[in-house]
Amino acid sequence: MTRSLASPGRSLRDAWRRLSPLPGGRTLFSVGLGRLVPYSGSIGARVEALEPGYARILLREHRAVRNHLRSVHAVALVNVLELASGLAMLAGLPDELRAIVLHLEVDFVKKARGALTAECRCVPPSAPVEQEVWLEPVVSDAGGAVVARGRVQWLVRPAEPSHA
Repeated sequence: MTRSLASPGRSLRDAWRRLSPLPGGRTLFSVGLGRLVPYSGSIGARVEALEPGYARILLREHRAVRNHLRSVHAVALVNVLELASGLAMLAGLPDELRAIVLHLEVDFVKKARGALTAECRCVPPSAPVEQEVWLEPVVSDAGGAVVARGRVQWLVRPAEPSHA
């Protein structure tokens, strides 16, 4: 995965398109994403699906994400919720737009255990004007029960002109 400040959305889409069909490609994409965004990479999540306006991420319970109650730590859930919203949003942004989180809130519905799936759907903005967009990612357990719901406010605005 290459680092491109010129168009994060395009870089994500291009890397996913190249890697996801290959054997081990989704894992390679996820590792590359984790190197590019180290904090998000710290939970060891794997991107399972990515398209403009949609992301699905698998987070397996393992020691590094557990709390003292033998369940997935709240901050790991927040991390994967924000990651799902960011991937869904950024993968759909046109080249001339950028986005950053302004606000994030989470409701923890039940203890999170085992394999978890974070999903986010949205309609990424296309108008080249500054705007705020709210997304609502969810994390579900293997049985389909929602364990956490998020609300993430994104500020979307035109990219700063580059000064080469």
